[in-house]
Amino acid sequence: MSGRTRTPPRWWFDGAAPPLWARALAGVYGSAVAMRRGLYARGLRRRLRADAPVIVIGNLIAGGSGKTPLAIALVERLRAAGWTPGVASRGYGRDRAEEALWVEAGTPVELSGDEPLLIARRTGVRVRVDRDRAAAARALVATGCDVVVCDDGLQHYRLRRDLEIEVIDGRRRYGNGLLIPAGPLREPAARSADVAFRVVNAGTAVPGEADAEAAGFGEWSMRLHSTRALPLLGGRALSLDAFTGKRVHAVAGIGDPERFFAGLRARGIGVVPHAFPDHHRYVADDLRFGSDLPVLMTEKDAVKCAALAGERHYSVPVDAQLPEAFWVALLDRLQALRTDPR
Repeated sequence: MSGRTRTPPRWWFDGAAPPLWARALAGVYGSAVAMRRGLYARGLRRRLRADAPVIVIGNLIAGGSGKTPLAIALVERLRAAGWTPGVASRGYGRDRAEEALWVEAGTPVELSGDEPLLIARRTGVRVRVDRDRAAAARALVATGCDVVVCDDGLQHYRLRRDLEIEVIDGRRRYGNGLLIPAGPLREPAARSADVAFRVVNAGTAVPGEADAEAAGFGEWSMRLHSTRALPLLGGRALSLDAFTGKRVHAVAGIGDPERFFAGLRARGIGVVPHAFPDHHRYVADDLRFGSDLPVLMTEKDAVKCAALAGERHYSVPVDAQLPEAFWVALLDRLQALRTDPR
């Protein structure tokens, strides 16, 4: 059973009781997850190592939680610290998924997947998509990368990892705490105790808000900061403040569209919301809303909509902000791996 879903069942997050059939299937799913993890833990399935440290970013629930902004921020911090990072990803939903591919800024999104293309455009680092993440990591190291960031790979146990970062949606957390399909969990919540860092996506920062400190014991708070809107057809960026007090169409095809809508409302923007499934493939009719308002969309959606855009379509990039102590702790752990590799 897939860890992703197009539209989450209502009982995952709204407090309703899941149906009996979902609870029964969750038991079967849980047994399969435990068996698979046990095979790797006992060495009965081989785990492959890249010749460089591997940092895996992921989550325990199906759907998005803010992993891609964190991956971008991590890559930029690693590069600033003197590392040569590369990004390995499955490239969910791409055409010809069986073929490995180097993703560059001009790669067609249907071949790369939306998240790898966004990372490649924002960072300029080497990005490799492959169903076999271990093969992707090794390809990155072969081209000179000395650290591999694996986007959305917490459950891909075949790739041996040195550090794991769990990203938690601060609004939805673990939902009802049950396994798929009775709940949103890909693995039991107890799996969280094994990761090196737990990052809580606490929402969108608003102007003047102080940097958040740790969200709780063993957790770090992350804020997604947006200040500008970029025309999809090119041209001068606008401040988001230019839309304050105005109505806009807001487009979000991410794991939790409400997070994007709430961030715009927090800036005093009147939102006409248009939520789409995560990784949605847009067609022209999707962006025809019947009124000539500006259209603001997430950066992840914008990489798929450039060919459909008009002069009133804008992308809203976000930057992940975390306490400086988080980066110090992570880089210290990573430096220890460089000087004393396991």
